[in-house]
Amino acid sequence: MTQSKKKTNLPLIIALSVSLALGTTLYALADRYLIDHVEVQASTAQVTTQSPLQTSGNLIATNQTNLQTTTSGETENTPALLTANSYQSDNVSIKISQVVTGNGEDTVTYYVADVLVSDIAYLQSAFANGTFGRNIVDVTSNIATENNAVFAINGDYFGFRSNGIEIRNGILYRDEPARIGAAISADGSMFFYDETAITSEQLLADGIVQTLSFGPILVEDGVAVTDFGQVKIDSNMGNRASIAHANPRTGIGMIEPNHYVFIVVDGRSSGYSRGVTLVEFAQLFADLGCVNAYNLDGGGSSTMYFNGQVVNNPLGRNSEREVSDIMYIGA
Repeated sequence: MTQSKKKTNLPLIIALSVSLALGTTLYALADRYLIDHVEVQASTAQVTTQSPLQTSGNLIATNQTNLQTTTSGETENTPALLTANSYQSDNVSIKISQVVTGNGEDTVTYYVADVLVSDIAYLQSAFANGTFGRNIVDVTSNIATENNAVFAINGDYFGFRSNGIEIRNGILYRDEPARIGAAISADGSMFFYDETAITSEQLLADGIVQTLSFGPILVEDGVAVTDFGQVKIDSNMGNRASIAHANPRTGIGMIEPNHYVFIVVDGRSSGYSRGVTLVEFAQLFADLGCVNAYNLDGGGSSTMYFNGQVVNNPLGRNSEREVSDIMYIGA
């Protein structure tokens, strides 16, 4: 009788075990890719090294060198000049152009934004829902609109991973060294560094106002990288495509301090744009005279925003993918 009872309970035990294992797996996946995780850290380093331009969560650029003096002795900015593909103010110049090369299945369509600022404080970062953390996302255009941006691109999508050094607008938000990052200094220059070889405290002390943790490096010291054979990408569900293939891409390049180039390449759309390989992407920046250039999150994330609308055509479907962050110029 005891043996019969054991046999009767065995299928139930197996079913319960399978259900438990499945439930655990599903929760782990949801926790990794769906559940919001707010990660804002308030450390002593953040408080003591916070930029004096930081006010109520928004970086306010205070460079006054180009202000005009009125007869009353007060100062005022010259009104910005805005066209369909350009923006010009006393302190910011943005020029956007579309480039189409090739034909048929080999057609490539990409967008170049040439950005010149009088102070790097005009180049800022913003988060989805104003919150730093994993799985907290929104489309680039919404984040840009909420921050009164005249120009924006998607950032490094820090919210899809739990590591990397993330300094934004002069504040440290994440300190988990993992890869080769890009750093933008208060003097307007951009350089690369090994996150495992320098502390975040030193970066802040050296005046770093923005870091980006994605990669790889595309151009260094004026030379385009041509061998990406040793480059590793995150081993997760969002990065299974080979880096050798042509894909939509987003990148940032520096011609000289305070003079930047942003490129967004559309892709995976037959007859419109196949995308580009990393070698091809690197060459685009080198051809534009960039001294340094860095690859950001691509694929469906690749988005350029200007004057209230998305400039490019993400994946050929005019449909933005939600991301965690943007780099932008305020209006």
